[in-house]
Amino acid sequence: MRILLSEDIWDFDLEAALKEISPQRREQALKFKFEQGQRLCVLAYQLLKQGLREDYGITENPIFEYNTHGKPGIVGHPEIYFNLSHCKEAAACVISDAPVGIDVESIRSYKDSLAQYTMNDEELQRIQKAANPAVAFIRLWTMKEAALKLIGTGISNDLKTVLKENPQFHFTTHEAPSYIYTVCE
Repeated sequence: MRILLSEDIWDFDLEAALKEISPQRREQALKFKFEQGQRLCVLAYQLLKQGLREDYGITENPIFEYNTHGKPGIVGHPEIYFNLSHCKEAAACVISDAPVGIDVESIRSYKDSLAQYTMNDEELQRIQKAANPAVAFIRLWTMKEAALKLIGTGISNDLKTVLKENPQFHFTTHEAPSYIYTVCE
């Protein structure tokens, strides 16, 4: 498994980068209303291209195919699993030879109403007892979303039960000053 992460959102020429990616990804990036979203979408794809080149010798732009819930795969390479994510501060990519998921989220103010909606009682207690409830919430949120992305269903599953229902999953979490990312394998 390989994790690629970049905070260099503003350190590349967006127009040049848009010309170097697949038309499919370019179209997806340009759907973002603001430049920051476009840059993050392109940057996540660039991380995937870097990993595919360095780990598999694949130099062409990957073209995605999607399952019924929107989980992407690479056309012609069913043996390669990957997942992309981005938030305001960073873009992330994970590549593996087994199903994998990644989520990166900005640390933002804690909202009890969102926690009540997405966390079970045990998780709510962990958050409420934490020194920093906002960080505890985002940590659990990224675990849940990474797990759902690994499964390939997105947020169509019950958020309150996904971690309990999948005790076999292994999580790697990293906390930066302004964001948290979690990989699920």
